[in-house]
Amino acid sequence: MVAGTGLTHLGSAEGRDKMHKDLADPSKLTDSMKMFRMGLDGGRPDAGKEGVQPEWFYKGDGSTIIAPGAALPSPSFALDAGEEPEVAGIYINGPDGQTWRIGYALGNEFSDHVTERQNYLYLAHSKLRVSAIGPELLVGELPADLRGTSKIIRDGTVIWEKPFLTGENNMSHTVANLEGHHFKYALFRRPGDVNIHYFGTATLSVSDGVKTRKGDVFEIAAEAFGLPLANSIGEVAAPWPVVKTL
Repeated sequence: MVAGTGLTHLGSAEGRDKMHKDLADPSKLTDSMKMFRMGLDGGRPDAGKEGVQPEWFYKGDGSTIIAPGAALPSPSFALDAGEEPEVAGIYINGPDGQTWRIGYALGNEFSDHVTERQNYLYLAHSKLRVSAIGPELLVGELPADLRGTSKIIRDGTVIWEKPFLTGENNMSHTVANLEGHHFKYALFRRPGDVNIHYFGTATLSVSDGVKTRKGDVFEIAAEAFGLPLANSIGEVAAPWPVVKTL
């Protein structure tokens, strides 16, 4: 199971300031802003307590995970091929259904932001893409303040680069709250199943007007994770399906 949670990060100081100004007038709140506000107000409960539930999205099964260094195949119907630099939790369920966290990995939660921006109800469609994790696994606890860099490289030249912040000091939800609201569903606790869960991001090249193209390379790095995660953009034909009757 590959899934994730969004609207979980505080973002840059400038972004937070704008959001707080908007929050002062409830009449101006979009559904996204309302969800963000809910996270600010209730996403960090005391240990062992249940906080507000985050936005949740589904990306697919294990066949959608792409190896580090390999191309991320974007379907031919996609309107965008955009990176999302994130931390992913890696979990396995024991024979009794108990969930165990194996560790954390860098992730590129590859998405179609142009489709999403057409209508927020298209978020589910925009997330049905492949993604990549690795190449290294961080075991133990996640550092509270994680700082990394997200780059796009085109023909050997960096065309966009921006730092990203993650870890609980930079999030509106605790990791435990995000995990609790995923694994509260028995469907995700089936014995033997592996779960990969993306924790969200606040840094996107599409927000800066970048338009990616086939062959561009995404590079996501954070010192705590060792080697960077790098993947190029590929393409896969996706003809309109014809369903036949038995």
